[in-house]
Amino acid sequence: MKISVFTSNQPRHIGLINSLSKIADRVYAIQECNTVFPGKVKDFFDNSDVMNTYFKRVRDAETEVFGKVSFISGNVSHLAIKSGDLNSLSEDVLKPALDSDIYVVFGASYIKGWLIDFLVAHKAINIHMGISPYYRGSSCNFWAAYDGHPELVGATIHLLSKGLDSGCMLYHALPKAEALDPFVLGMKSVKVAQDSLVERIANKDIYKYEPIKQDKTKEYRYSRSTDFTDEVAKDYLENLLSPEEVMVKLKNRDLDLLKNPYII
Repeated sequence: MKISVFTSNQPRHIGLINSLSKIADRVYAIQECNTVFPGKVKDFFDNSDVMNTYFKRVRDAETEVFGKVSFISGNVSHLAIKSGDLNSLSEDVLKPALDSDIYVVFGASYIKGWLIDFLVAHKAINIHMGISPYYRGSSCNFWAAYDGHPELVGATIHLLSKGLDSGCMLYHALPKAEALDPFVLGMKSVKVAQDSLVERIANKDIYKYEPIKQDKTKEYRYSRSTDFTDEVAKDYLENLLSPEEVMVKLKNRDLDLLKNPYII
């Protein structure tokens, strides 16, 4: 089996590539690269004092769940590009990755042009870190926690579409109820999403799900990257839920809000 994955270069993205490599004969990994020290190094996000403090918590949680940034497995053909360059690549450049059995998108930039047409036609699967249709857009799990809904921190596994996070849903993946720091909760939701997808690709269960159209009237928040400011990050840090408060919220999840929930 051959798998192509369009992703990024943080430890969580490398974790997905390496997990896929364990069930595939060949993985083609197209990585859009940013700094691996967000908040500390100015890049997609600013390096203000509050962003440094916030992303230090993010990096620590990511290291706890995924380990440090690392090399990629041996059966992976790897293409590293700058974030945002994906839509400028020609079919000729990506040709080796365009003959796979499964296409996965996780953490890539907004895909347009010929490539989105190709991926949609081949039923590419997107891992959206957020519970759709309630949270869509940018940094959805942050906003769910910010809004006081850690029970809606998780992932939506859906078919890729031309609209942002708007494809037909296959299932939701969420961490089990336990006392977790909110930052660790976010990273564990990533791990659950990845583990569930890898498992379901390997056993072919992924083909058994009936895609369900999203009901956008149920949307709680559509967030943009510009919404995440120093003021918002500071407010979040000063009002973090305790691990015990998180556990209570997770125990009281309304499963009727979820599609085929995978909770581990």
